[in-house]
Amino acid sequence: MIDARPPSKILVTGNQGYVGPVLGRHLRRAFPQAQLIGFDTGYFALCTTNAAVAPDRVYDAQWHGDVRDLDGSALAGVDAVVQLAAISNDPMGASYEAATDAVNRGASVRLAQLAVAAGVKHFVFASSCSVYGFAPGAARKESDPLNPQTAYARSKIETERALASMNLNGMTTTCLRFATACGMSERLRLDLVLNDFVASAIAARKITVLSDGTPWRPLIDVRDMARAIEWALTRRSENGDCLNINVGAENWNYQVRDLAQAVAEAAPGVDVSINHAAQADTRSYKVDFALYRELAPAHQPQMSLQGSIALLREGLLAMGFADADFRASPYMRLKMLEAHRNAGRLDADLRWTRQAWDRP
Repeated sequence: MIDARPPSKILVTGNQGYVGPVLGRHLRRAFPQAQLIGFDTGYFALCTTNAAVAPDRVYDAQWHGDVRDLDGSALAGVDAVVQLAAISNDPMGASYEAATDAVNRGASVRLAQLAVAAGVKHFVFASSCSVYGFAPGAARKESDPLNPQTAYARSKIETERALASMNLNGMTTTCLRFATACGMSERLRLDLVLNDFVASAIAARKITVLSDGTPWRPLIDVRDMARAIEWALTRRSENGDCLNINVGAENWNYQVRDLAQAVAEAAPGVDVSINHAAQADTRSYKVDFALYRELAPAHQPQMSLQGSIALLREGLLAMGFADADFRASPYMRLKMLEAHRNAGRLDADLRWTRQAWDRP
């Protein structure tokens, strides 16, 4: 079911990351009368890719601040919150484990508490299918055991559990366990498996699969992530005030070698190299998306793998992308954080220092 009343004021935290630009445009179309507020600390604000205008222009207001310090006054009049703000992948989680917990879990739980106090009606938490970790065999359902392998995955599980134990006072809360993100964005990330393969195909004419290619990964295009968030902002609470749900589609469960081959087929002349001698990858899982298909029939993924690859190629070629050393570039989120750290702009807790703005 869909709530008859769309949200009128939506706060999106972490909107200056990979998902935010695509989500902002989608929410503007889905809820044209809604006021959209972005809140972000700005780690990646300058990491735009082929953007004709500032991606955040679609938001009515852009606030800057650390989500760990967000004041309750920011929620005045807000009836829906989308919590995207996170230390957003396994390498960053490994390098900054304490900050990952503080941002991904601590700040998310605190934000939910502030939202309850402010009378927010819908709270959406961007969780992850990585909570299943190493899960050989059948596709995992929401009720199956969890087996996180990283600090990032643990932070998502612990947030889900904390939200489930809270007194939500009627706030419809949805933890979207997203499949691995992919696709073109005005703040593109290349530290995602499909995006990496497309970038390699363009810049190096070669795709190198570091594993033996057998691990399973469920994927979802960032455009379909936005559709899922729209659904979560409007769902009724008959299926639970706090719902954990896998978001993706069964036909997007792929082995890594098949992703590499699909990219190579879209770019003739590209070689694929697979490390058959690699040790087994501890992150391999297929995911069951039946519950999402049942509850959100009008918001199912619409992108195909070939469509996502085509848009990535189109976007990268349009910006003249040719950096074969892109894994050392700001397109890799950890590299961007390290650049801030090395310049003294961020401290060990990933908080901005005076040096971030006190320049001659």
